[in-house]
Amino acid sequence: MNGRAVAKAAGVIMIAMILSRILGYARDVVIYTQFGQNRMTDAYNAAFAIPDFLSLLLMGGAFSSAFIPVFTSYIAKGQEEEGWQVVSIVFNIVFILLIIGITLGFIFTPALIPLVAIGFHNEPETTALTVKMTRIMFGQAFFISIAGIAIGILNSYKKFTAPAIGGVAYNLGIIVFGVLLAQKYGIVGFAIGVVIGALLNLAIQIPPLIKLGMKYTFSFDWRHPGVKKIGLLMFPMMISLAVAQVNLIVNQNLASLLPEGIVSALKAAQRIMQLPIGIFAIAIAVAVFPTLTELIAKGKTDDFKRTMSMGVRTIVFITLPVAVLLLVLRIPVVRLLFEQGQFTPEATEATAYALFFYSFGIFAYSAIQVLNRSFYSLQDTKTPVMIAISTIFLNLILNLILIRPLGHGGLALAYSIAGVYSMGMLLWFLRRKLGGIDGKNMIMSFVKTGIASVALGITAYGSAGVLAGTVDVGSKLGQFIQVAGASTVAGLTFLIIAKLLKMEELNSVLDVLMRRFKRRRG
Repeated sequence: MNGRAVAKAAGVIMIAMILSRILGYARDVVIYTQFGQNRMTDAYNAAFAIPDFLSLLLMGGAFSSAFIPVFTSYIAKGQEEEGWQVVSIVFNIVFILLIIGITLGFIFTPALIPLVAIGFHNEPETTALTVKMTRIMFGQAFFISIAGIAIGILNSYKKFTAPAIGGVAYNLGIIVFGVLLAQKYGIVGFAIGVVIGALLNLAIQIPPLIKLGMKYTFSFDWRHPGVKKIGLLMFPMMISLAVAQVNLIVNQNLASLLPEGIVSALKAAQRIMQLPIGIFAIAIAVAVFPTLTELIAKGKTDDFKRTMSMGVRTIVFITLPVAVLLLVLRIPVVRLLFEQGQFTPEATEATAYALFFYSFGIFAYSAIQVLNRSFYSLQDTKTPVMIAISTIFLNLILNLILIRPLGHGGLALAYSIAGVYSMGMLLWFLRRKLGGIDGKNMIMSFVKTGIASVALGITAYGSAGVLAGTVDVGSKLGQFIQVAGASTVAGLTFLIIAKLLKMEELNSVLDVLMRRFKRRRG
């Protein structure tokens, strides 16, 4: 898979990611407009915790990162039959574990809720609502986990379209069925919509799997060398994910102790923060992962370093200016995206306050997407896991220190500082492992991107101020003109400075865009 193929794959994923994120935003707008930021939406957000813990533990990033290198090696060696046998064994084991986990989770939900939202303990109605929606969302955990196996297989064959479209279907299902069912069941209708969306995501993965010639064997031979290798790679990552989920639960508990609506404010701010990460960083990282794995398998270490370096530099080049833009325009952005119906100006202030602190970590969490996959390509899961665990403990300590002076902003700032620490540690250990990571080019690129981003931020601030005095920011049209106008002027400033600084990343991004434009024109 050459650079052009990687760019093409990243483009496909990016378009689907953009659609998925837009729909994810639309989903939140519908919910917050109808229900506001209060204990009802806090309960909805808290209800994801236990089902997400189960699905992430079994089939989250740990599975794909361990499965793809192993399954890809079977394909590269022409041993597809053996590879499909491994798939069957893994599927059978995961299916049984899911049934056991969901059954136990369903039974003990009332006892588990105080662990994920301690602030609800004196609110029986909120607790009961959280229990009800948690039990419904166990259906999502089942379908998302099964879809995770299918997506791992498709990515191993460098098939990215169906997995990318699945995210679009997931959010679309939540919106459509959530709106329809909310008329009868209230916010619980959206919990049901989550399950239907997850089912749609799984359904989209089935046709391309059949087209690949999917083969199933009823076997639980966990001693199979391929299965054991996946297990050994997954185990340390599962520990990391478990600790990470515990960290998220602690954060949610701390937020639930703050005034009502803060859990939802943090969730809304984090969703905005995740936009550039999901649209750009994950798209590039997912597209480049099979290529990194293939380069290592063929012993092309120098090509691996160049590909990894360019991936990280391009991601930072795209996401750092976006982070600065969100930091500067946080209130106009949140106001434009959410403020209507039951989402009040006070909710805008609370969400924008969290977004300010989350913005500092966007570029780091974006770069981590490629850096982690670089280690997984080297079949080294222990190093990123140890770094992740140390990052999580740092985050917990910072949470307890910063929540007192900064409130929920302290939770967001702790998350951002932990991300920067994690990125730095991954770069340092990767350099030690490879004997070099094209560090000089990385540092120069980061400095140039930083200079251009500072100019972007100053321009955005000035432009937003001018537009605030010339348009009615009380209307959605005025809000859109302010955000779009300031972003456009600031973006052009960034591009001009990047061009003057002769940044390779700018030429690479423009080259991909021009090729796609010409292909569409053709």
